[in-house]
Amino acid sequence: MLLRLCERIEVEQPSDLKPLYALTQAATEEFNLLDREFAAAGSGIETVAREWICDEFRFVASAYGFTDAHAEELTSGRDW
Repeated sequence: MLLRLCERIEVEQPSDLKPLYALTQAATEEFNLLDREFAAAGSGIETVAREWICDEFRFVASAYGFTDAHAEELTSGRDW
C-alpha cells in the first residue's frame, strides 16, 4: 500500500499539500479496508503497527519533499 502511494506520488507529482493529502487519504482507506478484513477474522492492526504505519506516511511525505506535511492530516481518515 505504501509502495502504491509512492508510485502515485511519482506519477501525479502533487504540487502542494492538498493533492498530497488526497493521495494519502486514498492509501489510508486501503489500510482501513485491511483493518476491516482483520476484524472480520477476529484480529486488527496492533497499536505498534498503527504507529509504524503513521511514521511511514510521514517518511514518504518527507522523502518527496513535503517536510511540512502534518502527521495527523496524512492519515486523518483512518479508523484504526
